[in-house]
Amino acid sequence: MKRRTLNLILILIILAVAIWIDLPNNPGIKIGKIDKEIRTVLGLDLRGGMQVILQVDPNFTQPFTPEDLETAKSILERRSNGLGVAEVNFQISGDRYIVGELPGASKAEDVINVIKQTGQLEFVDTGDTELEAGTTITTDLGTDTTTPAEGETPAVGQLPGTETTVYHTIMTGDQLQDVAVVTNSLGEYEVNFVLKDDGAKIFADHTTNNTNKFLTIVLDKQVISSPIIRTPITEGQGSISGGFTRETANALAVQLRYGSLPIPLVVEQIRVVGPTLGQDSLDKSLIAYLIGFIIVALFMMIYYRLPGVAAVISIATYGIITFAIFRLIPVTLTLPGIAGLMLSTGSALDANILIFERMKEELRNGRTLMQAMELGWKRAWPSIRDSNIATLITSLILFWFGSTFGASIVQGFALTLFLGVLVSLFTAIIGTRTFLGLIISAVKEPEKRLGWFGL
Repeated sequence: MKRRTLNLILILIILAVAIWIDLPNNPGIKIGKIDKEIRTVLGLDLRGGMQVILQVDPNFTQPFTPEDLETAKSILERRSNGLGVAEVNFQISGDRYIVGELPGASKAEDVINVIKQTGQLEFVDTGDTELEAGTTITTDLGTDTTTPAEGETPAVGQLPGTETTVYHTIMTGDQLQDVAVVTNSLGEYEVNFVLKDDGAKIFADHTTNNTNKFLTIVLDKQVISSPIIRTPITEGQGSISGGFTRETANALAVQLRYGSLPIPLVVEQIRVVGPTLGQDSLDKSLIAYLIGFIIVALFMMIYYRLPGVAAVISIATYGIITFAIFRLIPVTLTLPGIAGLMLSTGSALDANILIFERMKEELRNGRTLMQAMELGWKRAWPSIRDSNIATLITSLILFWFGSTFGASIVQGFALTLFLGVLVSLFTAIIGTRTFLGLIISAVKEPEKRLGWFGL
């Protein structure tokens, strides 16, 4: 009884938090420096969004291969997902174009500002010169600094003369091992980075030999910050500051974390895309799901009686908690994602049926209701455990497949299925047992009312 009471308190606390998260006009979580928005994110097929057509920059005359386009496509997907725009779909079209579909117009606009940049980070030696943030400079990385002969047309990236100051790049962003957004003691956002071994040595040598000089951090030839080297930095760690907001710091971190695009891209076309299903189809799908849930609930209550009532309460709890997790992460809901959710709902229902059937067998063997419930759960548990572990492993394999081959739709299905199965295990192990135990405790002389328990 004590264990059941503790379980009930745990369930009620989790359920109360989940219901609060599920509120349509949830204000979000704002505690100290934590500012977490809570909302339901719908995919392009349910919500609509934006389609962007990216083209290899016409001014880019260097040769590139289909593999470069494939690499750029993969980086774009990771960048977009890193900004919270999940279920993105990028496809290569022809030999110069990449077409992207991004759910949610407002988020897509943020992503476009990131994906169209090359994300080339440089650590530049500017000597005694401190440069202002936002200044565009010229570095010797990828630039021909020779002066063309008289009457000769300068090549792409070649300086027409020697008046422009060319700064030396000591290291590029490919030496970054890890990137993270943090806040300093003043509450300002910074981007911390850890360097690889080679980069750490270069950084240590330069900062040792250039104390009290400026080491300017440049992204796509634009100055982010220009700090002075006070002491040698020998541990291969540092930070980038520059008046960042949370959004700009995260955008920079995403660019650096997922690498530079192998080819420069420009936005060729942007257009708004309406939901492919349409509001009418979406409404009908929700009505169909509601009808299906009612039919299943009636079947459980008619066939299993009071245990069926416990199962319906458990499944309702499962739905509330799962939806709250989806909103909190957030998980982008598309048709494949909803399919994964429905499949995990079946797993939750299947666990209850296994428990109840085992329980009926024990009742037929002369056990008391409490004995039958405990023994029924223990004997059903191996089947529930094995089937759900198999589903979780399958979900992980599907997620890996989608991540490896760029099939974000498969990733969405696998993620919702994985999370749903985890929650269904919780509601089956703790929820159903607790609810059923409370029902049995509330029934007077339950041994004389076995018909209420499906016999």
